[in-house]
Amino acid sequence: MLITTDPAAFRVALPQGGRLLGLDVGTKTIGTALCDAEWHFASPALLIRRTKFTADKAALAGLIAAQAVKGLVIGLPLNLDGSDSPRTQSTRAFARNCADLGPILLWDERWSTQAVERQMIAEDLSRAKRAERVDKLAASYILQGAIDALAMG
Repeated sequence: MLITTDPAAFRVALPQGGRLLGLDVGTKTIGTALCDAEWHFASPALLIRRTKFTADKAALAGLIAAQAVKGLVIGLPLNLDGSDSPRTQSTRAFARNCADLGPILLWDERWSTQAVERQMIAEDLSRAKRAERVDKLAASYILQGAIDALAMG
């Protein structure tokens, strides 16, 4: 299956469009977000608490089947200078292990968590509520950035 950082290549792999699943893959949780089939709006979805990879992948596969997802957008945690970090390598490995779930677009997520945190602080959410929501909202932010780019191309 396709794993790419190129939105144009990802778009070619999905000529009919379809719902996409955005992922913010952390060490303890996987934040998820879904978009509509026309790639207009991303919304936060589930927060998956990580256990073993097989269980994590099964949870993702269940969500993909239930929501008729056609492709995945996975946040790629690059260093500020755009180079790979140790987390980047683990995210690429996660993507390779999920390649049978559908085409995958790896999307630069360098500023997603910070942007979401700033927004939640502006909304005066408590630290506990922010911690509970940040990964799902970051997944939504990542997915929205990707679908905006896909719509332009």
